[in-house]
Amino acid sequence: MKFYHLGLAADWEYDSDFLQIIEKKAKVSGLETLTIWPANLEDVYAQLRDQKIGFQFILDRASLSSPEFNDLIFLAQKQGTIIFDPPEKVHRAADKATMHLEFISQGILTPYTIILPPFEQNASLENLGLDLSPVGHPFVIKPASFTGGGMGVIKDGSGPEDIQRARQEFPQDKYLIQEKIEPKILNGWRFWFRVFFSWSLIQATWWNDETHLFKELTREEIINFSLQALFDLTEKIQRICELNFFSTEIVLDKNNRLVVVDYVNEICDMRLQSRHYDGVPDRVVENIAESLIAFIIQATAGGQLS
Repeated sequence: MKFYHLGLAADWEYDSDFLQIIEKKAKVSGLETLTIWPANLEDVYAQLRDQKIGFQFILDRASLSSPEFNDLIFLAQKQGTIIFDPPEKVHRAADKATMHLEFISQGILTPYTIILPPFEQNASLENLGLDLSPVGHPFVIKPASFTGGGMGVIKDGSGPEDIQRARQEFPQDKYLIQEKIEPKILNGWRFWFRVFFSWSLIQATWWNDETHLFKELTREEIINFSLQALFDLTEKIQRICELNFFSTEIVLDKNNRLVVVDYVNEICDMRLQSRHYDGVPDRVVENIAESLIAFIIQATAGGQLS
């Protein structure tokens, strides 16, 4: 049997740079990797089924968006492979309605939110007794699950008509109607952050919700603006969602409150800033790859790998 320390399952062409960084760092550390794209998925599955190959870990960046990867992931799990992250945990974390309730039960500050059932289950807002006054105007409308890349999100909802139009876009999904949080603004910079958690490493970045541009958050800025709480808050979110790799959006609002506005992004966009204007700073991506390899090396040292 050919043994791989790490399988990399991907279905998005723009993941190539991120995966190549992981592969290079793994090779330097003496770890064997195999990248699984749709083109070689069938062959890899057959080899795994026939026990010609095996994996200790698989980074799964494909099955949520490409169900054809599910058989591979389930078979690998059955054989004892550790998946980053298990489908059952990913689906739970991806449900914003579930995460909202979990967050508020744990004392995490979130926008005031009204959760509506799927349109297919209850089409009429009148039957729900909807009162929009607590969320203010305008308000945010977002599906609970189908929000990759902001898909389906309306940032300037103004009335029931907008809500009904949005609910019909994904009629099987629950919907969140949320208070619109305005960030503190200083010297033209919006205090909106995207924080990455990867295998115990936490990295916080500035992220402009209007331009989608990133900027590294420096140690001096963390100290000067008293932003250490971003890291503590992300640790708390990780204990709730139980994922090894995710990002979250946190806003310092005009009242100097840290509000979590986008709960758990379970499949992070890892396009490099050096190649894409709205990509993640290269050093952040490099550090994420290193945190994965370090985790595997530590597992090896602990005798968890054969």
